[in-house]
Amino acid sequence: MDRLYTMSIFLAVVDEGGFAPAARKLRISPPVVTRAVTELEETMGVRLLTRTTRIVRVTDVGARYAADCRRILADVADSEQAAAGTHGEPRGKLVITSSVLFGDMYVTPVVTEYLRRYPDTEVECRFVDRVVNMMEEGVDVAIRIGQLPDSSYQAVRVGQVRQVVCASPAYLETRGIPLTPEELGEHDIVLASALTASPEWRFESERQPLVVRVRPRLVSTSNDAAIAAVVRGFGLTRVISYMVAPHLAAGRLKTVLTQYESAPVPVNVVHHEGRRSTPKVRAFIDLAVAMLRAEGAFN
Repeated sequence: MDRLYTMSIFLAVVDEGGFAPAARKLRISPPVVTRAVTELEETMGVRLLTRTTRIVRVTDVGARYAADCRRILADVADSEQAAAGTHGEPRGKLVITSSVLFGDMYVTPVVTEYLRRYPDTEVECRFVDRVVNMMEEGVDVAIRIGQLPDSSYQAVRVGQVRQVVCASPAYLETRGIPLTPEELGEHDIVLASALTASPEWRFESERQPLVVRVRPRLVSTSNDAAIAAVVRGFGLTRVISYMVAPHLAAGRLKTVLTQYESAPVPVNVVHHEGRRSTPKVRAFIDLAVAMLRAEGAFN
């Protein structure tokens, strides 16, 4: 079987999470998919996939080989496009991921602008409040908040965000402004459990960690709902700065205890194709970096 063809079949199994879904995606029979992967494993003498009756997982060797396959197939596609006179023109489907609220507020505008500029593309947005395994779930680009572990992924920093404690001006005028974290015990607290389920809020005092256990009067699994409550004048909440940037800019909310905030954390655009990324990925990354860096909420 042609090696490039077997590579594409193997990638389909990785991206779709199984042999049968890969067969449906490629419109070929499941035995052909099984035979292609088996042929690769026998040729290389390694196990690329771990199979059970209910799930297919990529081995460490398989994950590295999948990254190589993507790069090789992308190079071939670039060469074919160059020969056809269409080199560099973004086309095809792009899969991106970020957290839910960040995606709604900041990634969707990038996506819609990208689709307007490149009519031969389509985008699938996977906005979820968990860390997505890009390789296993077939994601091309992720926008991640926080320190990144060492990996083979490429990352472009676009800014930074902070954890902030905030309340409405009306609430602060009525109940007073807390001057130290310990004074939070005298206030109504709204806990956004989608961000953290722990009632322990961590601060820094003279570069030393300071932990305060709050007693929330309102707990919400929705960041939006927690923010809406404090905008309406009920209590203080703690969220990531980008979540309330429009309210802060409009004066609907004010931050407190800023001198006790922990160090900011970076915002990165992450991908795994390196310098040889496909035109659709390069175009999205270039646009996302430009638009996110221009966003005042991250500077």
